[in-house]
Parts: sequence; C-alpha cells; structure tokens
Amino acid sequence: MDLNDIELVMMATATRDDAAFAILVRRHQARLRAFLRRLCGDGSLADDIAQDAFIKAHGALDTFKGGGSFRSWLYSIAYREFLQLKRKEKAAARLENALKADAAHSMAGASGPDAGMSIDLQRALATLEPMERATILLCDAAGLTNAEAATAIDAPLGSIKTYIARAREKMRTALSFPPPAPQTETAETSASRTGVKGVLYAI
Repeated sequence: MDLNDIELVMMATATRDDAAFAILVRRHQARLRAFLRRLCGDGSLADDIAQDAFIKAHGALDTFKGGGSFRSWLYSIAYREFLQLKRKEKAAARLENALKADAAHSMAGASGPDAGMSIDLQRALATLEPMERATILLCDAAGLTNAEAATAIDAPLGSIKTYIARAREKMRTALSFPPPAPQTETAETSASRTGVKGVLYAI
C-alpha cells in the first residue's frame, strides 16, 4: 500500500529516513519543475530552483506541521526561492547601472578640472569586495537606508552596517580623505559633504 505525503513526511522526520523523502521528491519533482519553468521561463534555472527547494524542504521537515498539504508547503518554499533570486537579480542590475552611470560620469568629465577625482573614484570602488561595493553604492550613492539596502540585496541589517563601515574606510584610504570628525551635527554635515558619502552621493 502506497503511503500518502503526510505519512512519508512523518516517517522521514521520525526516523530520518532519506528513502521516504526520496519518494516525495520523485512524486512531486516533475510538476514542481514544470511550474517553475512556466514561472521563470528558463528550464535550467527552474531545475536549479527546484533542487534548492527540495534541499531546503528536507532540512526544514521538522517545521512542517501538517496543517496543509505537503505539496503546497513545498511550492511555497520554491516560490520564496524564486522571489529571493529575483531580488538578487534586481540588486545586481542596480549595482551594474550605478557603476555604468559612474563610468559615464567619468567619461563626460574627462576634460574638466574634476576628471582626476572621477577616475580615482572608479579605482577606489574597484578595490572593494562585491558586497562592500553594492552596499556603499546603494546607501551612499542611491540614498537608500541601511534597512532598505538589506532588503534590496537580501542580507542581514548587521551585515549591511559592517559592509558599509569597511567600504567607507577603504574608500577614505583610497581617496586620501581624513578620518571622520566626532559625531556632532556640524561635523556630520561637513563629513557628508566632503567625505566619501558626499562624493558618492554626487555621482
């Protein structure tokens, strides 16, 4: 007698029976992949998302309470994986556009008195790690808050603050800016105008 999905989940959870979970995979993978292929229009990408969804489902079986069907629970995991991927793609596109805009600014100002600063800025940005570059461009160039940047690139708020601090320090060093003054209102205003944040916000 074939076991239903709930029984298989219970078996896989209680005994850590990978064979039971393998049955669930075989039972649902074709339709899940078909759903994802229609959703994202890319067969290879859909297969990757489906695989990630099954891996996450396997790791989270203890959280499945059986209030709904296993299939709906699995599809919700797959859909969240799809949304997370789209958020990362959008963040990457914003970063790419910001870098292109900065490059265009450098080219446009190449004959002006500030051309050296634009070139230096490009070089300074190139020294940053990808996440450092993304966060400093989102926060200091695009004007997003730390919380908004965390949402945009799907990273913890604490990590965003760390990336920003490291990026600003590296940029100050690369651009030969002095360390920020003590955090008074006047000093903060001055730093935002003349420091890393002010330079980036102007591009």
